[in-house]
Formats: sequence, structure tokens, C-alpha cells
Amino acid sequence: MKSRKRIALIAHDNCKADLVDWVRYNRGTLTAHALCATGTTGGILSAELALDVERFSSGPLGGDQQVGAAIVEGRIDLVVFFWDPLEPHPHDVDVKALLRIAVVYNIPIACNRSSADFMLSSPLLGLPYQPMRRRQANGRRARIIPLSSRLHVASGKPIA
Repeated sequence: MKSRKRIALIAHDNCKADLVDWVRYNRGTLTAHALCATGTTGGILSAELALDVERFSSGPLGGDQQVGAAIVEGRIDLVVFFWDPLEPHPHDVDVKALLRIAVVYNIPIACNRSSADFMLSSPLLGLPYQPMRRRQANGRRARIIPLSSRLHVASGKPIA
């Protein structure tokens, strides 16, 4: 990871106001990084806070899956995902898949304001950082492989 991180911002409907408040509070820090968000969240952040945000589709329309694919392709360095575990969502499977892929690829993921505050205030945020390794299931045994061996999903070429 370079010192300028690529940060994905996602929030369920009941949590969007919380995420907007958090981003507003941390705007100065976040503008030093590349921001992306799922559809509605990205639209709100762009409109209310005048931020440059790359937008994926809305979560229920595949946005969560797009963020997961971007993680696999090495285009996301950390995720801030304010999700609502008490409300059922039609795309719960996609949410679980996104959380899983972030863990598999050793991508920091904050799921509430407290963890987002800790992550954003880490001294590692502004430094180049190379996560140690990630685990990949290989049949019955897991093996440790370097992050540099990731391949681009579509092309099959190594990710720089």
C-alpha cells in the first residue's frame, strides 16, 4: 500500500447519516486519500460534502460485489462499512461476502464509528504499508501466500 490509501465508504440506509457525520468530522484526513463508495452513499457524500468520490453501483444492485472485486484486484486498501446488523437486507449474502473477502485479503475493515476512528487515527494510515500475508484455502490446508502474488480477476495478470 502506498501512503495515499484507497478507501471504500459504505453505509446501510439506517447508518448513512452516521457515516456522513463521520466523514464530515474526518474530511481533512480523508481528502488526502482516494475515496470510493457504493452508489447512494457516494452520491450523498459528493452532494453534501463536495468530495471527489468514485461511485460503484448501489449495494443491493451489485455495489457490494464491485467493492469485493476491487479488493481482490488490489484497488482498495481499507474499508469503512457502517452496516446495520439488526435489520434484514435483501442482499445480506453480498454483505457477508464483502466482509469475508476483506478478511481473506487482509484488508482493514471498520464496521462502526469507533473502529473507523481507530483505523483513521493509526500512524500507519499515512505511511507506505505492506500487509504481511493473507491465507488462501488450498483443499483441506491453508497456506500463507504473499499479497504480491494476487492476480487480476479478468486478465489473470499479476497485480502491481
